[in-house]
Amino acid sequence: MRRAALLAGAVCASLLAAGAAAGATSECKGLQVCVPIAGPWVLATPERTEFQLDCPKRFIVGGLDAELSSRAIEIGFVGGLGSPVNPGITTTGSAVFLGRFVGTRGVPTFRPHIGCVPASGGGRRTPTAYRTFKPGNPTTRVVKELVVLPNLTLHLSARCPSGLRLVGATHAIGFYGDKPPTVGVAQSVHVTQTVHKGVVRVSARGGTGLLEGRTIVQLDLVCAVPA
Repeated sequence: MRRAALLAGAVCASLLAAGAAAGATSECKGLQVCVPIAGPWVLATPERTEFQLDCPKRFIVGGLDAELSSRAIEIGFVGGLGSPVNPGITTTGSAVFLGRFVGTRGVPTFRPHIGCVPASGGGRRTPTAYRTFKPGNPTTRVVKELVVLPNLTLHLSARCPSGLRLVGATHAIGFYGDKPPTVGVAQSVHVTQTVHKGVVRVSARGGTGLLEGRTIVQLDLVCAVPA
């Protein structure tokens, strides 16, 4: 038992060290067992940019943080309602970050971070004494990613599962690396998005400055049950 405890402690220490090495972020601060996950540098636009970051299986989001290349980025995330506000109620196994650029110039990016903790089930809500609807999950997300390659146009399509209708679709451009992309690299990626009869399609083309396999486009569909 003592050996197992020491081994578990060593694993946790190595995970925390990895998170510290990734940058001065605090997604695992105060969490005894935590797996830090860092996303790519995501381009922020004047419209709201959405990017989903996932925990490993059987883990849920216990902490969030982000690095910004500009102070003019408004950052937040999609969370559920409930009391207390904690993992399993406010968060699930994924976190959808919301970034919006409120500045006037530059090529701003944000890098999302999540700290993942072992899933132990969410809390229960106390029933109310009157008939009403509690906040639930009327929508589900379909997320797909396309790797962007230099000087090559690639395509990706997605649609909602059978029985669900499309209520929204966005895409985000992400650059993996320890530092934000240069202006030239960021501006070299061109993406178009179209919607036709419930099918969302994106086409992406990268410039010569891209590092192969390090740039992605994430397509995010929001689906709902027909009213």
